[in-house]
Amino acid sequence: MNRFYQKYIIKPGVKVKLSDFDPCDTLDFSDKEQGLALLTENNRKIARLQNELYSENKQSLLIVLQALDAGGKDGTINNVFAAMNPQGCRVQSFKTPTPLEKSHDFLWRVHNVAPHTGEVVIFNRSYYEAVLVEKVHRFVTPDEIEFRYKAINHFEELLSFHRTRIVKFYLHISKDEQLRRFVRRLEKPEKHWKISANDYPERQYWDDYIQAFEAALSKCSTATAPWFVVPANCKWYRNVVVSQIILQTLEDMKIKLPSPSVDLQETRRLAAIELARQNQPAKILTDISK
Repeated sequence: MNRFYQKYIIKPGVKVKLSDFDPCDTLDFSDKEQGLALLTENNRKIARLQNELYSENKQSLLIVLQALDAGGKDGTINNVFAAMNPQGCRVQSFKTPTPLEKSHDFLWRVHNVAPHTGEVVIFNRSYYEAVLVEKVHRFVTPDEIEFRYKAINHFEELLSFHRTRIVKFYLHISKDEQLRRFVRRLEKPEKHWKISANDYPERQYWDDYIQAFEAALSKCSTATAPWFVVPANCKWYRNVVVSQIILQTLEDMKIKLPSPSVDLQETRRLAAIELARQNQPAKILTDISK
């Protein structure tokens, strides 16, 4: 296991206190360029493994991104997952439930958008909103919240049984950093679309959200669907950590490319004949016949 995986994973049964995690942590990375170089290398490897996962078509990967507002979910997607082939990768967002979705259980809308075999799906927010926002604003009873933790664990166990690997990231920023990012959005016209009427009013519930995240991390980090607390005040370091953990996860999946569905020797022979018709150099014929 790489050191990022070991340092930031929440082990099953551990009671989480987010005050124990420094949102400014960068381990021993003192040089941003060093971090960006590692990110570039990781993204290259992730892209290759994702392509192999798509080709294998027997497993899938679900990545859950959760954070307080301005925590960096979009930035993580842009910087870590942009290198993936969109043919086998999808970002799924979850907005306020529609009337139809509200008429069903809270996981009803989720199962239909879970990854199919060969696919990587990133949940930008997720079903965990049902034990975060709805808990903080008391939309449901405490007993219902407790039931939902168990339902989430069973749901993730079901996905895992059907060969979907799950990794979940809580992008951990400080309250001061959130305010700085809100202010920067006001200063940059290209960021205005991100501004929400709830940005500042929701800050009064900061402590309640922290407690809700602590409960979710404590109750729903399992061996098959672990949570990771990622320091996210430093954006480039956040991206490095997420990329390292995704790379580790893909490597652990032991992806195997499928066997060819054609006779390669016969295909090489036909290719050699066609190349000869096109007057291609003899070296190409030699190479292709090997």
